Amino acid sequence: MKVAIIPVTPFQQNCSLLMCQRTKKAAVVDPGGDLELILDAVRHHGVTLERILLTHGHIDHCGGTAQLSEELGLPVEGPHPDDRFLIDDLPQQGLRFGFPQLRSFTPARWLAGGDRVRFGEVELQVRHCPGHTPGHVIFFSPEHRLALVGDVLFAGSIGRTDLPRGDHAALIHSIREQLWPLGNDVTFIPGHGPTSTFGEERETNPFVADSVLARA
Repeated sequence: MKVAIIPVTPFQQNCSLLMCQRTKKAAVVDPGGDLELILDAVRHHGVTLERILLTHGHIDHCGGTAQLSEELGLPVEGPHPDDRFLIDDLPQQGLRFGFPQLRSFTPARWLAGGDRVRFGEVELQVRHCPGHTPGHVIFFSPEHRLALVGDVLFAGSIGRTDLPRGDHAALIHSIREQLWPLGNDVTFIPGHGPTSTFGEERETNPFVADSVLARA
């Protein structure tokens, strides 16, 4: 699997293009907007998009989903149905943040922990990680030791929990119980900012390092 990270929207959200190198099929994770940048990357890498994968329902992660899905006939998978209220609110979110007119949508498949998603010959595990939003999911490739974690965890930080239906205790539980067991060697792509590894965050992250959580 090959990965290209495409920062999109004024929030500089990390949209990821995941590519199966054997079949040249691809999936796009969190197409928040700036669809021309995403499609330029698709053309540059010579791949064919098969599906859209969503970690959660915030505007910077899924604002471009309805348009991209409609234009290319792509199925949408994710997030967990507990984020339906955010997706239904996308037109209003767009107005509040000055985005172009946005449409809500219904995914072809809502996801839950334990599900699998596929494109080409690549299979990703799904883990439900509530806290930043109630329906947040992450995608994990055991083979490539790579996780796409949306806004659950960042290099040196964690996701906000002061937004509607955020839950700090749930977020910490998701990180400890859903991310850390995957292994310290796992590289993760966050929703914003640089990549890191779970091992690095367990050593140095001021919010969820092992030494910090031991004192909690």
